[in-house]
This record gives sequence, structure tokens and C-alpha cells, in this order.
Amino acid sequence: MYVLSTSNNRVSVQLVGKDKIQDKLSRFEELTNASLAYMGVSFPGIPYQINSTVPNMKELDLTGNLLSDWKDVGTICEQLPALKALNLSNNLMSPYKSELPPLESIRVVVLNNTGVDWEQVELLKQSLTAIEELHLIGNNISRVLPMSSTFVQGFNSLRLLNLDDNCIVEWDEVMKLSQLRCLEQLYLNKNCLNSIFYPDNDQQNESEATSYKPFQNLRCLLLGDNNISDLASVDSLNLFPNLVETRLSENPITDSASGGVPRFVLIARLAKIKVFNGSEVTPRERKDSEIRYVRLVISRLHANAEEIKQHPRFSELKSFYGIEDERPSTGASGPQTIGSGFLSITLKCVGASMGEKQPLTKKLPATTTVGKLKFLCESFFKLKSLKLKLFLQEEGSPLPVLLDNDTSSLMDLGIGNESIILVDEES
Repeated sequence: MYVLSTSNNRVSVQLVGKDKIQDKLSRFEELTNASLAYMGVSFPGIPYQINSTVPNMKELDLTGNLLSDWKDVGTICEQLPALKALNLSNNLMSPYKSELPPLESIRVVVLNNTGVDWEQVELLKQSLTAIEELHLIGNNISRVLPMSSTFVQGFNSLRLLNLDDNCIVEWDEVMKLSQLRCLEQLYLNKNCLNSIFYPDNDQQNESEATSYKPFQNLRCLLLGDNNISDLASVDSLNLFPNLVETRLSENPITDSASGGVPRFVLIARLAKIKVFNGSEVTPRERKDSEIRYVRLVISRLHANAEEIKQHPRFSELKSFYGIEDERPSTGASGPQTIGSGFLSITLKCVGASMGEKQPLTKKLPATTTVGKLKFLCESFFKLKSLKLKLFLQEEGSPLPVLLDNDTSSLMDLGIGNESIILVDEES
């Protein structure tokens, strides 16, 4: 064995522990994990040979093979009494007909791109009595069809259900999963959902309302890359009893280029969320986002008092942070409120042709417009020949937010004290 050096010479290398690894892999009876992905497996083979060869197998990956009959799958699993995880992705499975034997040891089943619909899932659950994770990505599932009631029953140990990349349009279909009492994680990325809701007590039966709340133990709900465009759907996430993580990226509601709302607004509206779009919401980011959100709403209320109906957390947050709602005084005297005072803003040049310039921290009136700030940056950094564009750098946000409306003030945009604004040039 060798590798090539930078001068293209062969340098001998030795695999340390090679004999030890080969010895371990040669003892099939001790093997606990195996991958046979894309190996052309089409049937179980000689009866009972699997059990005598790999009796301690715990994880088996059969992705991309030629299996189609559930009876064959049952034969394989029945010979592996210690099996905990089975991956059958990219095997085109025939409709489930014959009963599988009880597979009480299996905890994780991956059926991505297998053509398995919910009717087959209902039949499979009779054998998978201890399943904790079920992955059903890319199976064109559009409806959840419980076998004998309004809601999906059984799955008493199911903690994670992955329905990414399917065709679910109506949230009513998802609500059929709301009585799965152990469900903690529900993945619905890349579906076709237009809106979501959480039922109030009037929408539930009396027994349901008193015995078990919908999605009682759900902690993670991923909704990326759907068609959600309304803030009412966002606000409904506050009603889930234990929800602390969600994803809304690649929905119209988060697309600022087409009228969506920025990250700070969503964090402020989602009171209990600790992880948003894959990144942690730190206490500092939450505080800054909520204060900035209150300032933003205050600036809008003076133009339209009815706006407050669209902001269910506004009064609570305004009171919590003690933020005044007076507009800045136009005269030389008068009280200075948090909305009308000065803000400490750090300006950083990031344009390619601007050269290395030290960041500047300036005290600016909250009424300073984006257009005025561009003019000030030209003066501060001596950039008279450049056409500028400004970005707000938000903590926790992967990309800075473009400040593209020259007439909006810092206060209108909800920009708070100690914010960082990046100064770039038009390309």
C-alpha cells in the first residue's frame, strides 16, 4: 500500500491494526452491523442459514436490492432475533398481503422510496409492536388512513415519524396522527401543506379534550419546503403543549424576497421554540428579537391601529420589556422613549473594493432612515464613488438581511441597540 507525495513519489503506508480488523470481521457470529446495499439480494436464501451465520445481527441495511415480497422480509427478520434496525429503502415492495410474524425486537424501520402507503403501514404495525422510529420518505403519501377510527391508533412506542418528501396537502391528514402518545418528532419537510392549525377544545370530542391533548408529547415539528404563507399558522405552533423545535425554511412565510417575514419576527412570535430552522435560539437572540419585534409593531400601529390584531404576543412583550410606544418628538424638547432615543450601531465595511477599514460604532437616532444611513456611511468611510447597500447581521441567522427600503427608519425595521450593519457595494 502506498500514497503519492506532492512530488509524485510513492510513500509506503501501513494499515495499523489490519490483522485485528480482519480477525474481527471474520467472526460472523459476533457481527452486529451489516450493509448489503445494492448487492442484488432478492430472496432469503437457504432456510435458517442466516440465523446460524449472523445470530447477533442488530442493524441490517438492505437498501437498493431486489426484495419485493413482505414474506421474504419476514423470513429474514425471523432469523435475526436481536435485530433492532432494518433499512429496506429503494426496494419496490409489493402490496402487503400475508401477515408478518411478530417482530418484537425491531425498533427502527426505514422504508424510504419503497412505494409503501399508509394503508400498508396500518397492516405492518400489527407485527412491529415495539417500533420507535419509522421513516417513510418519498412514498407519494397524500392521505393518512387509520384502520378503524378517526385517529391513528397503536404505535404505542413510536417516537419519530418521518414523512418528508411526500404529497400531503391538508393539515387534517396530519391531525389524524395527533393521538400517538409517544410521538416526539414529526418530519413533514417537502410536502404540499398550505397551512397548519391546532384544534381548540370546541373542535375536540369531550373525551379527547379531557383525556389527552393533541400531539401532547411532540417536541420537534419540521415543516420546511412547504407552501405555508400565513402568520396564523406560525402562531398556532405556540399551542402545541411541548413543542421546542421547528423548521419553516423554504416556505413563502420565510422568503423575505417575496414578502415573507424575517427570522427575528418569527422567533418573537414563537414563545417556546428553542431550535429554529436548525439553529439554537439563544437567550440573547430571543431577547433581541422580541425587543426588535415590539419596536417594529409600535412603528406600524401609528399608521394602522388595527394592526395590533395581527400580533397576539405584542402586549405581553411590550409590558415585559417596559417599552414605551410614543413616537419621537419633532421638537427640541420632550421625553425620549426607547422608541425615540439613540441607538448604538456598529458599521462594518465588507465590500471588495472598500479596502480594510476599521468598524465604526455610532450613536444614531432611531428615526434615521436607511437612505440617510447610506449617506452617513459614505461620509464615515469616504466612499463617495460607490453605490452602497446595507445588511443587518442578526445573531443566529445564517445570512444577513438586506435593508432595501431607503425610506424605512431603524425604528420601523425594529433594529435595536448594539446591532451590526454591514456596508457593501452594489455589484
